[in-house]
This record gives sequence, structure tokens and C-alpha cells, in this order.
Amino acid sequence: RLDRFLRIPYVVFPLLPFLIFCAERTRMADTRRFSNPAADAWIDKPIPCLDHGFVMLKDYMGGDASIVQAARVSYGEGTKKASDDKGLIAYLMRHRHTTPFEMVDLKFLVKLPIFVARQWIRHRTASVNELSARYSVMADEFYLPKKEDVRYQSTLNRQGGSDEEVSDELCGRVVETLRAGAERAYGEYEEMIGANIARELARTHLPVSLYTQWYWKINLHNLLHFLELRLDTHAQYEIRVYAKAMSQIVKDVVPWTWEAFEEFRLNAQTFSASEKAVLAMLLTGKSVTLPDSLRKGGRRREFEEKLATLGVDPAKALPPAG
Repeated sequence: RLDRFLRIPYVVFPLLPFLIFCAERTRMADTRRFSNPAADAWIDKPIPCLDHGFVMLKDYMGGDASIVQAARVSYGEGTKKASDDKGLIAYLMRHRHTTPFEMVDLKFLVKLPIFVARQWIRHRTASVNELSARYSVMADEFYLPKKEDVRYQSTLNRQGGSDEEVSDELCGRVVETLRAGAERAYGEYEEMIGANIARELARTHLPVSLYTQWYWKINLHNLLHFLELRLDTHAQYEIRVYAKAMSQIVKDVVPWTWEAFEEFRLNAQTFSASEKAVLAMLLTGKSVTLPDSLRKGGRRREFEEKLATLGVDPAKALPPAG
């Protein structure tokens, strides 16, 4: 019997790694971390953007339940009804109580042209870590627009393109010019790298159509603000492509929040005090008189656009401009 007892360590010791592994898996399984199967399905799944880019969800923390929990922390656990939780999120969105939405974080890996990144980085409310051309030799990947995406400069918007159609012949010349310029610049960049010129200097020769990559981590409140601006039709086409891709992911990470966001922010309309006064005249059938600020210029044009979204013909509803 003693001999059998002494043989136990020889049986148990080889099994120790397996036993430790099982214990660790059990501990991980017991970790109480919010998980959403629809959101999990997006992790490491790239959504193609433009010709070489993508948006990919790398990780997320929290969901609709986290927002509800944060909002109710002042008076305990609160209601258990899903309808009440959904209604609370709608209330928070409707009245712009933003702090609970900051309890959800999303981390993306994004591949995008440098000129899009320079627009994007103006949203200074995220943690960003970008590929560095000081350390890495950049890949030969440049953004080339499709012919249908070549636009004239807008005469109304200094920072945007117009809807006026560009001829096929001119579109072709523009795309070819961009392609030839990128190829020439990259070839000269390679020559400098081959001659052992410092990468930090050689990179300065590369155009902003070059693709870069970054990790972008942001809380949900700031992400929704980004999407509200970049999904707008006035935003540049190329960054709208990325915003649309991200919206697919956000919709699955926080479905109730996304529904409220579409209802009260994305598809809603804001009117100034003077615009509200004019709307009141239209609704009550009174004769419309416009303040000086709405008689002409940019504010007049913007008000007309808002009325058009409501199905109101500005030409019939408002006095002539001037």
C-alpha cells in the first residue's frame, strides 16, 4: 500500500499543466464581462473601404446595458424591463445626457489615405496610434478615385465639391494624372530608401493619397458625434465611406442606442430661433416675413435646404430672396 501511495506523484505531476489549463479556462469563463454576439462577429472582420482601405473592429467594452447601468447608478439597479431600458436610452439621447454613453468604448484598426486621416484626426477625442514612416518603409498603395467620384470645386462650399457632372474625358485625365504622379513619387522614394537616405526624410516626398494605418479607440459619445458629422451629405465622399462602414458595426454593438441616434440626431433637424419663428408663421397660416439674416446668402440657402427635407417647397413658402 505504501508503494502505491509513493507512486501518486509520478501520475499527478505529468497532468499538472493540463489541470492548470483547465482551472484557467474555468476562471476565464467565470469572468463577468459584457458580451454581445452580434458585436463579437465583427471583431477582426474588415469592411473594405475605397480601393485599398478597410475598417476593422478590434475590441469593444460595454453595450446598451452599460449605458443603462451608468444612468441608473444614482438610485441602484432599477427596473428589469427591457422596454424601460430602451426608453431610458431614448430619453438620454433625446435630452443629450451624454455621460452614460461614454461608458462604452470601441477600438478600430483603420487603413485609410493620409488626406482622409488628416481630416479624421481633427476629431481630437480619441486615442490614436498610427503607422510611422520613420520606422517603416511604406507600401506602394495609393488612393485613386473612380471616374464618377471626380468632382468640380463647389461655387457655394469652399471646402467641397459640386454635383455638376464632369466629362468622361476630363475624369480620365484627372485619374491618370493622379496615378502617374503617385507612381513617380513612390519610385523616387524607393531610390532614396535604396541609397540609405533616412526614412524620416524620404517620406516627405510621398503624396497624401498614400495609405496609412492606425488604431483608433474612442468612447461611444464621441464616436456618435464623429458619425453625425461624417455621415452628413456635406462631408467629403471619401471619409463618408469610412463613416458608413463604422456605422454598420456600431449598430450591432449598441442597437438600442443606434435606433435612438437615428431618431433624435442623425435624421433629425435643428432650427435656429429665427427659423422657428418663420416655421410658426407657416404652420399658423400667417403671412411670412423674413428677418434680414434669412433673406439671402448662406443662411437663406441652409434654411431652404431644411424646409426641403420637410417636404416644403421653399420657392412657394418663402418670399423671394433679397
